[in-house]
Amino acid sequence: MGRIVPGGVHGTALLKNATVPACLVEDVPCSDPAALLRADVEIADGRLARFLPTGSDAGGLPVHDLDGGLVLPTLVDLHTHLDKGHIWPRKANPDGSFVGALNAVGEDRIANWTADDVRTRMEFALKCAYAHGTSAIRTHIDSLPPQEEISWPIFEELRQEWSGRIELQGVCLFGIDRLQSDAAYLEAIADRMVTSGGIMGAVTYMIPDLDRHLEAVFRAAMARGLDLDFHVDETLDPKADTLRHIAETALRLGFDGRIVCGHCCSLSVQAEAEADHTLDLLAESGIAVVSLPMCNIYLQDRRAGRTPRRRGVTLLHEMRARGIPVVVSSDNTRDPFYAYGDLDLVEVYTQATRILHLDHPIADWIDCVTKTPAGIMGLSHGQLKAGGTADLILFNARDWNELLSRPAGPREVLRKGVSIDGNLPDYRELDHLMMERQA
Repeated sequence: MGRIVPGGVHGTALLKNATVPACLVEDVPCSDPAALLRADVEIADGRLARFLPTGSDAGGLPVHDLDGGLVLPTLVDLHTHLDKGHIWPRKANPDGSFVGALNAVGEDRIANWTADDVRTRMEFALKCAYAHGTSAIRTHIDSLPPQEEISWPIFEELRQEWSGRIELQGVCLFGIDRLQSDAAYLEAIADRMVTSGGIMGAVTYMIPDLDRHLEAVFRAAMARGLDLDFHVDETLDPKADTLRHIAETALRLGFDGRIVCGHCCSLSVQAEAEADHTLDLLAESGIAVVSLPMCNIYLQDRRAGRTPRRRGVTLLHEMRARGIPVVVSSDNTRDPFYAYGDLDLVEVYTQATRILHLDHPIADWIDCVTKTPAGIMGLSHGQLKAGGTADLILFNARDWNELLSRPAGPREVLRKGVSIDGNLPDYRELDHLMMERQA
């Protein structure tokens, strides 16, 4: 991706003439959330030591002039599917539909998801995210028997191996309709979340006795002190309103953990009064919402031979106006649910800005890939904090317009103040997995 600093940064330096977003600098009061500040940034022994006025004395430090280039903290991806990633070459979506994706992934899981296959693809995805500048990821993990016995141990190993590079969190994923015929599964998977350090999750549908099954999931989490992370209403059917049911269940039970709801597409096609009521419940219950604009725009409102009319993204502007924490994330990568992507949150933020109109004003929407998801994950990532670890991304771009116009432009990732190797892994590393499928 090209060097910003010739020869790289080596743990101690003065980054002169940097541009930093005021909204991401801790303890800097600013009346304008979109403000970009010029500063000299001092890095000492891998830590972000001080923000200084431009033109400050280097005091003998190695000096690198950024010429106004943006400096961001490393990024945080709240909703991904590392276990599904990069299966597209062997199992494409036959028609680009949600049902096509669901069936294709199910077939591939049964045929191919051995421990070696899952580990190799997950590690490839982590290499991509790391090179792009991501330092924390939450991944949903398909957890239907017998796959959970394969994928969760692999996740635990990778979480340990990648600690200090990418902080990993895992969420169990199963359709809530399973509880209609297999109530014992819930206790078993909840117990596994305790032993695996995971988060309780499910895909919610409008099924009979939805409230009873939701309450069972909530109570399983409450009994074990687990947070919740749901896939919700990933459809443009206005009758799908499990999001409202989740918020009502949280309020009725007094759930005091963190709750994240992803997708929430149907909210965008519901009557305004109905949507407003749900939004008020979300605000009251403290639920955070993550939109996956690239995946949703790929799957939703797709019909052969017909131009799509609707984007399938949820009501982020209305949510944010109510104080609801909102995030955008990568979701799927090169699998039947999304044929493209590379776990590059700069691309995700850029596409989200265009799809969701996160501009005019841009304000502090950069929060949605930095400190807001970090806060939801209970991490201190995603901020520029004096005294904190110098985990940074340096750009040639000098302002939001330049960055959003050329998101694939040069950037340099620093971890603990040291430039990393920004080369992306080659897709050829996965060829042996794809060839096995074709044989």
